[in-house]
Amino acid sequence: MEVLRRSSVFAAEVMEVFDRSPTDKELVSQAKALCRDYINSRLIRAGISWSKPEHNTPVPGGKLAEVSAILLRLGDELEYIRPNVYRNIARQLNISLHSETVVTDAFLAVAAQIFTAGITWGKVVSLYAVAAGLAVDCVRHAQPAMVHTIVDCLGEFVRKTLVTWLKRRGGWADITKCVVSTDPSLRSHWLVAAVCSFGHFLKAIFFVLLPER
Repeated sequence: MEVLRRSSVFAAEVMEVFDRSPTDKELVSQAKALCRDYINSRLIRAGISWSKPEHNTPVPGGKLAEVSAILLRLGDELEYIRPNVYRNIARQLNISLHSETVVTDAFLAVAAQIFTAGITWGKVVSLYAVAAGLAVDCVRHAQPAMVHTIVDCLGEFVRKTLVTWLKRRGGWADITKCVVSTDPSLRSHWLVAAVCSFGHFLKAIFFVLLPER
């Protein structure tokens, strides 16, 4: 199975769009590429072996590689603040991982709740952390095909909800501005809003999904 093909994540044709204003399609393609890389990182961190690893590495100095590295760094910080929030997502939502419809509906419901009060980079990172946490659950429960479903689902959400916001900021490279400050007193400050009520989001989604399961 070739879901997390790193060669496609950092392919030259994907990175070239950083040199100009990206189209909606390109922003979605980049979002999915970043999601694959984020999920791959979390699977490796969890010590999960589920497919033959790709040997292609990011192109040195590539903008997409830089964005991916920063997204992962911010994700680390987010998960450090609330270590239990982004683990065992399926159990927290009380959903079955054997149904593509159930997984898709649950992910989109959580995504919608995260951005109910607006869009910030902290919430975008939270979205990726949820996707990766759910993907880890799927692989652990012998449902690796669901990883592709989650990546596609995130891409569709970005297309419908985040593309306009991303274009106003010049694309994914804008996330690099989130790591400019090195002041320890500002550590994690920008992420607090992304996680402070996430537990409530999960509870709300649980009750929304419960009657249908």
